[in-house]
Amino acid sequence: MFGVLAGALAVARRRFVVVQVTGPSMEPAYRSGDRVLVRRVAGSKLGRGQVVVFEAAAGGRWRTGPLPAPKDAKWLIKRVAALPGDPVPPAVNAPEGALVPAGRLVVIGDGPLSADSRHWGYLPADRVLGVVVRRLSPAPGPAAPEGS
Repeated sequence: MFGVLAGALAVARRRFVVVQVTGPSMEPAYRSGDRVLVRRVAGSKLGRGQVVVFEAAAGGRWRTGPLPAPKDAKWLIKRVAALPGDPVPPAVNAPEGALVPAGRLVVIGDGPLSADSRHWGYLPADRVLGVVVRRLSPAPGPAAPEGS
């Protein structure tokens, strides 16, 4: 019985990650200090409207290669607004009629104070850690004004 439980726990730890939200970019859905459960999903398996966690760009540039361990990176949380092949939303700086390129996503925060695809363009889909499944614990007290 212990072996089955240990195996199930090992699979769950590889498939799920807990991330803490920092900043107001996803208010009111998620506030700074909230802890969320994230199911690891490849960027190619996402849907419009899903809330995703992804690796932040380092020095204004997206990294390449495998994602770092969850504890070793800065993670951002935003909502998927457009997938590859979709029209680019009007709020994003792109030529009229442009489509989201293959391997890229448009992500936008729910709150008015969000740095997102409206500021830095397309998100490489391979930088996505996963999809938010649910909030685990609400942030205590009012939201703290931190970075987004």
